[in-house]
Amino acid sequence: MSLFITEHTPNFSTAGQITSENISEIANLGYRTIIGNRPDLEGGSEQPMQADIEKAALAVGLHFAYLPVISGQITRDQVLEMAALLEELPKPVLAYCRSGARSANLFHLTQQLSG
Repeated sequence: MSLFITEHTPNFSTAGQITSENISEIANLGYRTIIGNRPDLEGGSEQPMQADIEKAALAVGLHFAYLPVISGQITRDQVLEMAALLEELPKPVLAYCRSGARSANLFHLTQQLSG
């Protein structure tokens, strides 16, 4: 299954829930880092677990960070942590959550810190 990815800047994009099976496609698209913003089990037991996605990402040489945020409840500390991750980790970055909206909101909040 092909991913629907939204590019926000040349160095940052978002997607809905990914699986370990999507990792090779993500790597082939040139992404160097994946950030998971969806808490494990938020969508029930059928939701892919962060550890499985991280393992697959690391196996192909991608960087991975896990910063779970609850939809509609993003905190300032999470915004600051996301900003630090975006500063430190190799780019381009693909962040994911259930639909991509939460990751996009988190990214836009990080941009307001410097603007």
